[in-house]
Amino acid sequence: MAAKRKQTVGVIFGGRSVEHDVSIVTGHQIMRAFAPEQTEVVPIYIDREGRWFTGDPLLELKNYTNEIPSLAGVVPVALSPSVQHHGLILNPTPSGIFGKSQIKRLDVVFPAIHGSHGEDGTLQGVLEMADIPYVGCGVMASAIANDKMMTKTVLRAAGVAVTDAVCFTRSEWQANPDAILKRVYTELVYPVFVKPVTLGSSIGIAKVTDERLLRTSIDVAANLDRRVLVESAVMNAIEVNCSVLGDEREVKASVLEQPVSWDNYLTFEEKYLRGGDGMKSAERIIPAPLSDAQTERVKQMAINAFQAIDGRGIARIDFLIQKDSGMVFLNELNTMPGSLSFYLWEPVGITPRELVNKLVSLARDAHAEKRRSTYNYQTNLVSLTASRGLKGIKGSKSVQVEGKD
Repeated sequence: MAAKRKQTVGVIFGGRSVEHDVSIVTGHQIMRAFAPEQTEVVPIYIDREGRWFTGDPLLELKNYTNEIPSLAGVVPVALSPSVQHHGLILNPTPSGIFGKSQIKRLDVVFPAIHGSHGEDGTLQGVLEMADIPYVGCGVMASAIANDKMMTKTVLRAAGVAVTDAVCFTRSEWQANPDAILKRVYTELVYPVFVKPVTLGSSIGIAKVTDERLLRTSIDVAANLDRRVLVESAVMNAIEVNCSVLGDEREVKASVLEQPVSWDNYLTFEEKYLRGGDGMKSAERIIPAPLSDAQTERVKQMAINAFQAIDGRGIARIDFLIQKDSGMVFLNELNTMPGSLSFYLWEPVGITPRELVNKLVSLARDAHAEKRRSTYNYQTNLVSLTASRGLKGIKGSKSVQVEGKD
C-alpha cells in the first residue's frame, strides 16, 4: 500500500508592515504546530522591503537578521497568480547560464502577515487569483475586519453593540485640525482612544484625557496610517476575549479570557515582550470570571459578529463589559492572522496541531465551495464588437451593446 502523500502548506509571514516582527513569531508558531510526518511546511518570508524568500534556514528563528538573503539555502521566490503554477516560482529572475526557475506547488497557504498587505485582504486577493486554498477569512471579511471604522459600520447594522467614534483621514487632519477636534468635542466625551484605523498589536494606540495629548496622539496615529479613529472609552469596564472557529455551516466559540492590563487594553509590550511567546505570554484569567449568562451572551455576540462579516476560519474577538450596567461592547474583531488563540482552544481539548489541521480543512472546504461557481461564461460580444467597431472611438463604427448605454 502506497504511503499517503504529505500535504504541502506554505506559511507566509513578515511583510511590509509595522507588525513585521509579530508576524515572524506567528508564522513560527504555526509552522511548529504541524506534524512533520504529515505536512511539508514551506516557510515563505517577506522582508521589510517586500522581497520574498524561502528555504530551510527560515525555519529557525535565530536566523532572522539583516543577512537572511545571504544565508545558504535561502532563495528568492514569487507567488504566481497563474492557476497553472498553483504555488511559488523559485528563483524567478535567474542569472547566469546555469540559472533556472522552478515551480513549488502548494496545496494550501497559511497567511501569517499581520496588518498591512496581509491581514487586510490584499494577500487573500492574490491567492484567489492563483486559485490556491488559503486559511482564514476571504477578501471582503478580511478587509472589513482590518478596518476598525468599517467594522463598526457593519456590526452596528447587524445589531452588534460597538462604541461611538469619529473617523477622519490624514489629509483632513493636516488641512483643518481644529475642525476635527471640534467633531471630537461635540460627539465624544473624554477619555477617548486614538487608533490608526488599519493597524493592530496596539501599535499607535493612545488613551487620551485632554486636548494637548489628543493632538499629539493623532499626529502619531496619522504618521502610521492614512485614516485615524477616535473612539469613546468604556469606563469602569473589563476586557473579555473570545475566539471563534468555523464557516458558514457552523461557528463555535472558545472559552473566554480576561486579559489583565492597566487601562482596559494591552500595550504592545504587554502582548509580546513580557514572556516572549506572543499573546500567550500576556497575563490573563481563563476562564473569564463571568456568570454563565454573561458568558453565553458574549459567545453569541462573537458568533453573530463573525457571521455578519461572512467570516471563516478563526478570529479572536475582543469585548468590553461595563461593570455597573453589564452592557457589552465589541471592541475589535481580529481575523487570521490577528490571533490564532491556541491558548483559548486548549481548555476545550483542541491542541495547536488539531487547530491548524482544522483550519487547513476549512480552507480546502472554502476552495471546493468556490469551485462550484461558474467563472467561464462565453458570449459572442468580442467578435460582434470587432465586426462593428468600438463605440466612441474615432474612425470606428458605433456599436450599441444590448442592455448597455
